[in-house]
Amino acid sequence: MKAILKSATLLILFSSNNVYPADEYTGKEKAETCLGCHAIEGYNNTYPTYKVPKLGGQHADYIVTALKAYQKGDRKHETMHANASGLSDEDIQDIAIYFESIK
Repeated sequence: MKAILKSATLLILFSSNNVYPADEYTGKEKAETCLGCHAIEGYNNTYPTYKVPKLGGQHADYIVTALKAYQKGDRKHETMHANASGLSDEDIQDIAIYFESIK
């Protein structure tokens, strides 16, 4: 059944100007790097020192907006810019829906 879903997703992806359903399961895999900081409650970055926000349960639209702003450089953070720069729109959607689905 998974292969059927992937085929249907690819059909949607290519047939409608890159509009596709976000996939929280794929998002979990794509979010491995993100989880290193954003899944740890009370995690503090050492330099510069600030609290890293826990993203579980955050609205997907907010995460999408934030990641796109990091990509463009509208939000300033070198590590986040570097991480977001390599993400496709599909990656961002999947990661965002994954974080929204967890607490």
